Formats: sequence, C-alpha cells, structure tokens
Amino acid sequence: MTAEGGASAGGGVEGAAARGEAVAGEAVPGGEAVVGEATAGEAAAVKARKRRFGLTTDTAPPEGGGRAAPGDASAPARQWPLLTVLVLAGLGLLVVGVEPFPHSYRVGTMLVGAALLVGAVMRRVVPSVGMLAVRSRFTDMITYGVMGTLIVLLALMVQPGPWMRIPFLEDVLHLTVT
Repeated sequence: MTAEGGASAGGGVEGAAARGEAVAGEAVPGGEAVVGEATAGEAAAVKARKRRFGLTTDTAPPEGGGRAAPGDASAPARQWPLLTVLVLAGLGLLVVGVEPFPHSYRVGTMLVGAALLVGAVMRRVVPSVGMLAVRSRFTDMITYGVMGTLIVLLALMVQPGPWMRIPFLEDVLHLTVT
C-alpha cells in the first residue's frame, strides 16, 4: 500500500517499504510518522526526504550572481558588467558588418574576443557581476578566458595576410585541407 492508500504493484506494505515509500503509521528518517492516509503532496515531500544522496538538495545560485548595484538603481545600472561585455561584443560585430577600414573583419573579431576576456577579468575581480555570473566563478573565468583567447588568436591568424603565424597550426590546417 502506498502513501496514497492504493495497492501497489510491488506487493502491499512490504513492497512499498522496499521501494522506500512511506506507509501509513511508519516513521520516516528525518520526518515524523505518517498517520492515516497521506495526500499526494505529503507523499512527494516524504519521498524527497528519502533521497539516496543528500549532498545536493537544491540548485545554488552562481557565486557573485547578485546585483552589481543597489536594488533602487535602474536595471541597466544593476547589470553594468553584462552590459559592458555586450556593448564591446556589439561594437566588434558592428565593425565587422560596416567594414569602415581595411582589415576591419580582423579588428572587429578581436573586439569580440576582447569582450570575453574583459568578462573573464570582471568575473575574477568584481565581487558581484549580476547576470554575467552563469556558473561558478572558476568555471566562468575559464570559459570566458579560453573562448576569448581562441577568438583573438584566430582573428590574428586569419588569411589573407595573417598578423601572427603559428607554424604548428599552419601544418594542421594544411593536413586537413589537402
């Protein structure tokens, strides 16, 4: 018999106890005895208390995920770290799209990579970065830093007329193309 009082396929009270379900009149660890017929909500609460691994009980917000400015400030002021990264990346995309000078594709792409590197630095230095915090501080720093570095390096190596040459990567490119 399950917590709702119906018969279960596992064989009554013994089957319910073997599956870890609460039975009327039975005490559960960390909770009080279930008296009488339990509702579906109570059964779910009892089952939630009987999880096998009790290490993680809820999803924690990311470190530094609070507001970057006081609550009475306007929304843009509260999210200035994220807006800084987005404005830099948007400026880079604008430079690539408008193409106002030679090699603007390279400079614009480097601005996008620099925006991610600025995000990594802010994630390390600023204690509260608002919505720029997605995961843990360490994971965000590594993700933003690696992606930003790769984008800047690729922008420097793009053909024609690369500004930087890395022989190892040139050999890999020639092996994959030919």
